[in-house]
Amino acid sequence: MCGIAGLIHRGKTTDIGSELTAMLQALKHRGPDSTGFALYGPAQAERQVMRFKVAEQEEARKGFDIQAKMRERKAAVDDRLAELGAEIVEEEPATDYAFRMTFGYDGDLRRLADYIEDIDGVEILSLGHALELIKDLGDAGTVAGQYKLGGFAGTHGIGHTRMATESDVDIRSAHPYWAYPFDDVSVVHNGQLTNYWGSRRALERRGHRFMSNCDSELIAVYIADQIDQGSDLESAMRRSIDELDGVFTYLVATSDSLGMAKDVMAAKPMVLYESDDFIAMASEEVAIRSIFPHEIDTFDPYEGEVRVWQS
Repeated sequence: MCGIAGLIHRGKTTDIGSELTAMLQALKHRGPDSTGFALYGPAQAERQVMRFKVAEQEEARKGFDIQAKMRERKAAVDDRLAELGAEIVEEEPATDYAFRMTFGYDGDLRRLADYIEDIDGVEILSLGHALELIKDLGDAGTVAGQYKLGGFAGTHGIGHTRMATESDVDIRSAHPYWAYPFDDVSVVHNGQLTNYWGSRRALERRGHRFMSNCDSELIAVYIADQIDQGSDLESAMRRSIDELDGVFTYLVATSDSLGMAKDVMAAKPMVLYESDDFIAMASEEVAIRSIFPHEIDTFDPYEGEVRVWQS
């Protein structure tokens, strides 16, 4: 079933960590397996923020041997960043298996990502000047508390509560997905794609990589491929309505924008609230009312509709 949510403030920064946590907690009945956040803070033009993990949650709980492996993997990440000339400015453990790192780097982002992910057991969750992608097992309150997301200041974000239907219950299969290798592009999705394997093979032949067998990752890779070919975000999303088969509603975020797309059957729900300075959307109205308890007017986007808002 799954639940998705997104919000964007125009012209101001707020505590989007707490706002998105409240929205996703209101949707936890739609997806008890995992929760994910893509949060957009103030862009740091000279620096990259990287969120990555060195193990799955369940793997990390298996005892002393894996703890040693995780330390080795983290040390290997540090070494490879140094090899590539990245200057680490700040780093902190989010958990014993997940890390946040800020560094200066003006080289090729794809080369850096590929070199880091070549370390066995390491996966980059996001890279960007503004994006920070956090996902783990548990409901929104559990994940937000574990990663200390309350008070995260930013302009916009998207999130997801997952009910696993077609792939494993693990961090790798949780949403959102980063649209590798482009900084600051993330995707969440509710639905099912019926042309997943054929489209995946076509994108892999074009040099794109997949980290999971989750069909939702295809949308992130598809958007990345369209951007790679010169499309802007809205054009890429409009093209996806024709080229992705199935029933789907998805959200895409970049460093300064938030987009929504629904397939031509519009079978997957989406409720939208829009004012002059704030837009919120979710699979159910209860999520929007978790941050707007007073009376508001909402509406359902039409079939095949694509909309993009700027922060």
